[in-house]
Amino acid sequence: MSQINNGMNYTLTNFNKVRIVMVNTTEPGNIGAAARAMKNMMLSELYLVSPSNYPSAVATARASGADDVLSNAKVCSTLEEALRGASLVIGASARQRNIKWRQLDVIDACSEIQTTIASNDEEVAVVFGTENSGLTNEELDLCSILMTIPGNPKYFSLNVASAIQVFAYQNLVSSIDGKFDNSLKDIASFDELNSFYRHLEQVLEHVNYFDSKKPKNLLMRRLRRLFGRSTPEKEEIAILRGILNKINPYEP
Repeated sequence: MSQINNGMNYTLTNFNKVRIVMVNTTEPGNIGAAARAMKNMMLSELYLVSPSNYPSAVATARASGADDVLSNAKVCSTLEEALRGASLVIGASARQRNIKWRQLDVIDACSEIQTTIASNDEEVAVVFGTENSGLTNEELDLCSILMTIPGNPKYFSLNVASAIQVFAYQNLVSSIDGKFDNSLKDIASFDELNSFYRHLEQVLEHVNYFDSKKPKNLLMRRLRRLFGRSTPEKEEIAILRGILNKINPYEP
């Protein structure tokens, strides 16, 4: 897929401060898919806590070119080890718990991450649990925030790599400064539009379009509104004038 956000401003420092921690992952394909999701969204810091069947050719295949994220992943024996150096720890969970942790949705959690990085220049860890049961309460005890991703309350079974993709995307959106430039270039002036409308009216008269059922004043008013809503550019009006000239040259 082509890059469409080249005009947006971001700093790699923000992304390097965010680590993804996957705990007791049983399917190596999920590790590869997570690495691919991370690289697409500028993240590179992957921590794996006691993963099953890793390293794995399956993980490498699912990474689909994000081999550097996999090769640089830190494999840890405990979650505590994976969290060393992080000042903010966020645990991802779809399940409500009896004990109340501070809970944020993924959008607010990413805002919290950006605030932490911007104000303190500190590292953040976002922790994802096993495929079957997520994070245990004991693992959440090591987290200061419980992050949820809203979904269908009657069916919420988000794959761990998909959850990482959703988070990574929202983190990217929260990190960048800038929007797409949708501004129009060289808008047609009033004089150019007015001349076009006169030419259009002449052409419609030339082809005998107007009649009692299609009165000229009402129809031209509607056509002016139609083209006015589209805010045509100079080049677009020039194209339309060229078409009209093929039918009937303009008479000032």
